[in-house]
Amino acid sequence: MMMETVRFRLNLSAEKMLAYYQGAAQQVIARASDGRRVQFPAQSLRRFVTAAGVTGLFEMRFGADRKLIALQRIAD
Repeated sequence: MMMETVRFRLNLSAEKMLAYYQGAAQQVIARASDGRRVQFPAQSLRRFVTAAGVTGLFEMRFGADRKLIALQRIAD
């Protein structure tokens, strides 16, 4: 299986994350370090949410079908 990896930084406030939880927004769009635009389901961030929101450098892996395989925080 072919996988691709992309890295991006997020700094989403707790208020912004609340919009995702309430269903007002379902997708997160971020700019990758290589300039690409990445879009993924907001629910993928649930395990990274703190009282301050979601911050850090993330790495996403996705398959040739563009489906999310894995998302992890690699730095604060």
